[in-house]
Amino acid sequence: MWNPSPVPQVSWDTTLKEAGESWRGTVACLLLGILFVVTIGLVYWQVVDHSHKTWILQGQLSEFLWDRRSHHLLLQTPAGDKTYLNIAVGDLANPEVGVPFVRNLCWLNKTRFCYRWESQVDVRISLVPGDSQHTECYNVTWEPLHCHVEVKNCFSMAGVKWYGGAGVKSQRWPINEQSAPLQPYTLSDLSLRPAAYGSVLEHYFLSSSGVAILLSPTVPLQVGMEREQQQLCVRMEPGTLPRPLHYRVCVARNLKEAHQVMTRMRYASTPVMPNTGILRSSLWKFQEHVSSAERLEHDLRTFSNRLKRHTLEPAVISLDEPSTSLLLDSTHRHLHWKSVSLVRHLNLSITVSPFLSLKSLQGQRSQRTSAHQRSWISTGSQQAPLLTWWRGELCVKLDLSCPTSARWLSGQVAMVSAHLGAEYVVMEAGEGSPPDKDSVSAGAYLRRLGRIAAQAGDTTILTSASGFSELGLLVRMPALPADWRYSGLKGIIPAMLLHSLMGYPFFIPDAVGGSLAHEDEVDEELFIRWLELCSFLPVLSFQKPPWSFDSDWVLNLTRSYLSLHVDFVVPLLHKYTQEWSVSRNPIYRPIWWLTPDDPQTFTIDNQFLIGDEVLVAPVTDRGALWRDIYLPGDELQWQERSTGHVFQGGVLLRRYPVGLEQVAVFTRIHS
Repeated sequence: MWNPSPVPQVSWDTTLKEAGESWRGTVACLLLGILFVVTIGLVYWQVVDHSHKTWILQGQLSEFLWDRRSHHLLLQTPAGDKTYLNIAVGDLANPEVGVPFVRNLCWLNKTRFCYRWESQVDVRISLVPGDSQHTECYNVTWEPLHCHVEVKNCFSMAGVKWYGGAGVKSQRWPINEQSAPLQPYTLSDLSLRPAAYGSVLEHYFLSSSGVAILLSPTVPLQVGMEREQQQLCVRMEPGTLPRPLHYRVCVARNLKEAHQVMTRMRYASTPVMPNTGILRSSLWKFQEHVSSAERLEHDLRTFSNRLKRHTLEPAVISLDEPSTSLLLDSTHRHLHWKSVSLVRHLNLSITVSPFLSLKSLQGQRSQRTSAHQRSWISTGSQQAPLLTWWRGELCVKLDLSCPTSARWLSGQVAMVSAHLGAEYVVMEAGEGSPPDKDSVSAGAYLRRLGRIAAQAGDTTILTSASGFSELGLLVRMPALPADWRYSGLKGIIPAMLLHSLMGYPFFIPDAVGGSLAHEDEVDEELFIRWLELCSFLPVLSFQKPPWSFDSDWVLNLTRSYLSLHVDFVVPLLHKYTQEWSVSRNPIYRPIWWLTPDDPQTFTIDNQFLIGDEVLVAPVTDRGALWRDIYLPGDELQWQERSTGHVFQGGVLLRRYPVGLEQVAVFTRIHS
């Protein structure tokens, strides 16, 4: 409809005006609708969707939440922008009903949370201040109230990388890629129980999220790693009495700081400095099995002369337990004493164990004595000895909780070493042998053995390590097959990093090429790549002699890397041993040690650092003459040792050439 305009010659359409006003009203209503929907969504998220999460305990850097929907405990930042730890607590209650988990029975203490979970479990969480403003810890205890209640906590490995714990047959770094069934958390002989734990075991785990967990070693535990479910599970060993599950959780800005704060808590005293004299010697395993001490002495002198002739000294010849027993029995019988006295002039490492073979002369003598006289092999309150199988023979296992047994073993070690003139004594731990009642008993036995080894002197080598890293003992890593996979060569660096991170930097790797292999199983390439890697580790160990290859090139290369070890590696080890004695920082370090906030370093398992200044990148793939190398630190510079080329850090060198006779070694350039 047209209306006359008060202005001549001008008119307007009121219909268009009304349409414009209608459009503006529609937009306003639409905006109001959107605002209403957003408001309702926020209210729903806060009130409905978020209602299944309940705040439990809050510190300055982190807070514990309970997620009733998933039955998980969450440790995250107060802002909720980072989750440190996700803990599944199992089916202690009906997950469909859920547990409120809000009534704090310790509400008067703001640093503690206490709750009785459906009359099944008492839960206690207490806040422990860290030793710096960037760290804090929590003590967590789950105490079952009935024998039938199973307490099981599973720490999620999804989206984070985990390190630490115990050695396994095919060691990985991080441990996310390895699996182990839920089993008693104790050391075993991996050659007999390949799915068990072996070589090194600590109750300590570390996460790339900046979390460190320390399990209590005083209660029997079962631990399992589930690769498919991506979780690390811990539960109490089944028993007649309810026992608490206790652990400490510490959070920090990154995994390096978390490791350092947990290390300061684990070790209150200064560690004992080890005897580093063996670092300059190579170790040669003597595998000839003969029936007489005279023949053994002859073969030992022949082998020693070959080492001299091939200029492979200084060298220590390592005897296994049967050869050691053969020489020792001959001294007891006063036979071949002239031969044994000649052996005393050789550089020997002998082997003993807390087992006494009933076939040995000492074992036969003990059987003829009275129960009172043989109290050193008794079980303390009982007079019956502990009989078990060890190395295929029926043996008595010494009860080291009995002071008489411990003193006898200590005296035996000193006597054997003195009679044979041995420079080093290898003490086999008997890991996994019965009759240990549970993981606590097995761990206590190994710690007693460690103390006896420390009393025997600083030249004692143990075959397993658990709970005595402060003693500064040398630890021999487990035997490996001649294999390029993680069960062999590829697993050396992950196993080495595990030993170092757990507090055992003075380890002896297995023989070059693997001591579980026959001589014809070790080909030239595998021997060389194995030699190159181990030359940067504390001790070079051999079983297959390099002169057994057709080419003299292998023997010459062995001499070259022995010289490199003494001239380049050993001074570095001495330098960082001093640092280790003060700070307990590992000597051999993962790549993430320099850049703990760089996720690219979390999964590198074929490179390592010696201190903060040398990066070693050996070749561990068959037939490879190149490899990818990651140099950490955007602000760092690295110089390749053989060529002198300088590279900026924070880069991946793709297909970097590494010849068969080479190892890629980079030294850090300090400004």
